[in-house]
Amino acid sequence: MWRKEMGSELRLPETAQLKAYNRPLQPGASRRLLPGEAGRGAGRQEGRLGRCAPRGDAWALNPEPSFPSLLLWHEASLPPSCPGQRSEGRCPVQPRPLVARTTPARTRLLVPARGGYQRSFSVRPWAMASLRNANPRLKNYFKENYIPQVCEALLCGILVTCPEDPLRYLEGMIMVIIKSGLQNLLWDMCIAPSMKPNIRRLSETYLEQLFELDDQLIFFYLSLKDVIICGQVNHAWMLMTQLNSLWNAIDFSTVKNVIPDKYILSTLQRWRLNVLRLNFHGCLLRPKTFRSVSHCRNLQELNVSDCPTFTDESMRHISEGCPGVLYLNLSNTTITNRTMRLLPRHFHNLQNLSLAYCRGFTDKGLQYLNLGNGCHKLIYLDLSGCTQISVQGFRYIANSCTGITHLTINDMPTLTDNCVKALVEKCSRITSLVFTGAPHISDRTFKALSTCKLRKIRFEGNKRVTDASFKYIDKNYPNLSHIYMADCKGITDSSLRSLSPLRQLTVLNLANCVRIGDMGLRQFLDGPASIRIRELNLSNCVRLSDVSVMKLSERCPNLNYLSLRNCDHLTAQGIGYIVNIFSLVSIDLSGTDISNEGLNVLSKHKKLKELSVSECYGITDVGIQAFCKSSLILEHLDVSYCSQLSDMIIKALAIYCINLTSLSVAGCPKITDSAMEMLSAKCHYLHILDISGCVLLTDQILEDLQIGCKQLRILKMQYCTNISKKAAQRMSSKVQQQEYNSNDPPRWFGYDREGDPLTELDNVTPSKGASELTVEKSTYSSEEQAA
Repeated sequence: MWRKEMGSELRLPETAQLKAYNRPLQPGASRRLLPGEAGRGAGRQEGRLGRCAPRGDAWALNPEPSFPSLLLWHEASLPPSCPGQRSEGRCPVQPRPLVARTTPARTRLLVPARGGYQRSFSVRPWAMASLRNANPRLKNYFKENYIPQVCEALLCGILVTCPEDPLRYLEGMIMVIIKSGLQNLLWDMCIAPSMKPNIRRLSETYLEQLFELDDQLIFFYLSLKDVIICGQVNHAWMLMTQLNSLWNAIDFSTVKNVIPDKYILSTLQRWRLNVLRLNFHGCLLRPKTFRSVSHCRNLQELNVSDCPTFTDESMRHISEGCPGVLYLNLSNTTITNRTMRLLPRHFHNLQNLSLAYCRGFTDKGLQYLNLGNGCHKLIYLDLSGCTQISVQGFRYIANSCTGITHLTINDMPTLTDNCVKALVEKCSRITSLVFTGAPHISDRTFKALSTCKLRKIRFEGNKRVTDASFKYIDKNYPNLSHIYMADCKGITDSSLRSLSPLRQLTVLNLANCVRIGDMGLRQFLDGPASIRIRELNLSNCVRLSDVSVMKLSERCPNLNYLSLRNCDHLTAQGIGYIVNIFSLVSIDLSGTDISNEGLNVLSKHKKLKELSVSECYGITDVGIQAFCKSSLILEHLDVSYCSQLSDMIIKALAIYCINLTSLSVAGCPKITDSAMEMLSAKCHYLHILDISGCVLLTDQILEDLQIGCKQLRILKMQYCTNISKKAAQRMSSKVQQQEYNSNDPPRWFGYDREGDPLTELDNVTPSKGASELTVEKSTYSSEEQAA
């Protein structure tokens, strides 16, 4: 969804950190419509965003799917499927339960099946032609009896599970549907839990849309360029691209440096009754443009984060004209107490509020939240970086917002135990808590939180949290499912023993907890918590050895993501145990002593989709080639800073791993244009590429990427000495995010600008600005914008 900022980075496991600028405004809640606003097509726009581009002499906004959420793709841009289940707000590369492509001859449905392959069947238009012109009673009959939903659930179930006796399977699943009730029907109800992908369900099923045979359906999923072209084909197609339902959500942040204010004004004026969600993240707009938002009377979600020109006066106009706002992101703006006074007066149904890094309001502003009807319906609050808030300010929040369930307070060095205690005295419904960058929080905070029914907690970089906190967890939070305690040096094996009874635990992050060893992990895995654990991050837990990996293979049947980064004591024997974790899809062995022999053993797993072996100096081209040959469904590979690798691994990827979506070869100086040309010709689904420090690459590689990798969204090419600034500027308009400079590689890369290894006698002086990073978004450069 756009509230999470349209990202392009690979969807990370839940153990990955969320940066301040990319935190979700709303954690997992579905959009709700106000009474009377659910017009035709309004429910299907979850996550769909608008983009704008010129058409002749006029400007128009056209839809393009927001990458993380949409499930229906044009076949030319289909990413490979990605099994497993992950947390909210992560990777854009999502699994594909069902894909429909309409051609003049037929509609073809693609669904994931076993082994990562796809099964397809065709639906001829004439086969359902009677429904196109059917009377409303027949269509209502289909909807009232949930016919499309039932068909979709059964179809997805039978094509994914492939039962030996399909008829008996259908008979059993129909009984399951009847027992559960049609109102509780989900598209994946007939899929075994171990095979279910983690995706967001839209309000309408694809089969429902197919039964209705909407001619306009394809326009919801075309790229901006394709929509513009289609709109110029004929008058009928132009009308299709102007459907009201396409404008329920408009994301101006993706074109913030391209579209002028006057076209934003005209767009909002035209579609003011249809707009439900607006995203202005990072837009530099005039006050008049922000005031025009007040005409969108049905607006439910507004994101004005990082907008330097957004003021209290802008908020006044919007609050008076849009009383139905449910989700409001004001992070990193210049608002003051005047805006805080407006919130409870006008936004009576406000549920999600982000004030992250807004330092213009004071404790007095928080007291205003209790004015009038107050913000008593608020369930999500982000106060990250608001260091001006005192203990009294948290008391005001507790008096005004007693229904808060999700609380995020990051980068808050002034946060103390007393602040948390003052908050939870009246906010006892908190279930999700995030405190990163709060070094003064201690075990007393966990004691204060004992009145809350926590399900997710996240503490990072804290030295005052000890094993005593985990004793509170064991006794007071039996329903905890997510625990992030990364870089907490006070945690020992005793803490893991306290976590072992947690039956609902699915995600555990203990990265950089260096005092944890084999004994503690064994005690944890001996408990019921090991059965449901799905993601486990043990990065830099240097005391772990093969004994722990053996226990993981015995006790974790549902483990999908495992990180053993920098676990130095892991040997080839431990790699052999990893192969026995059959549910595993992602493994991080960076910084370990893995060798070619270990890669050969790991290649027997067959189901791995993500492999990270960064800074593994014991592997060579031969090992990577052997692994790629047996890992045809590989999607993510990180071999960064393995300077011994050459073009041979790139060619192996191009031959065997055509579903690759993310590749990092940073710090590999032997990679050349010829190998990358082959990769771009074969790996068309590539979204993320890091070639930083590949000093032999030239401008030619950028031309090849533009031709072969049209889905590329993030490109990193720091320290690429042979790539010109001019070529990099041209490429910046083709991707969403780009990092580039042509400085000499830093000394710690281990080689010079020609790719030759450095010796101890080399006296390398970094070139001017070598430590600077140049980040270019997928927009025009500042010079072009000024022109």
